[in-house]
Amino acid sequence: MTMRLVTFDELPPPEQAAPAADRRLAGDPRQQVWNLYGAAGDRFFAGRWASTTGSWRVRYTEHEFCHVLSGRMRIASQDGSAWTFGPGDSFVVPAGFEGTWEVLEAAVKLYAIFEPGPA
Repeated sequence: MTMRLVTFDELPPPEQAAPAADRRLAGDPRQQVWNLYGAAGDRFFAGRWASTTGSWRVRYTEHEFCHVLSGRMRIASQDGSAWTFGPGDSFVVPAGFEGTWEVLEAAVKLYAIFEPGPA
């Protein structure tokens, strides 16, 4: 079997998404997800994500690497720490993180997600 590289040049049709109503804090954010790669027993994913403005509560069970392509977002943890990211910024959200995610300007990011298995 020949292994092929996965590029982000050609996107499949996006999946439409939105934060669950009970997690939304402000606005009506609409999201698109292009999951371009999935492997390791459905525990590793990579793709592209876009969202309109709004904010919602998050609770991460996965580790996520993000690289912002456009727009601006603010992420705040339950302890009050907050970070603002824009084009060119990269960051990791660790499994167990809880807080809020706010899209300040319509945003696009690349992501790589690893969902840990049972300990």
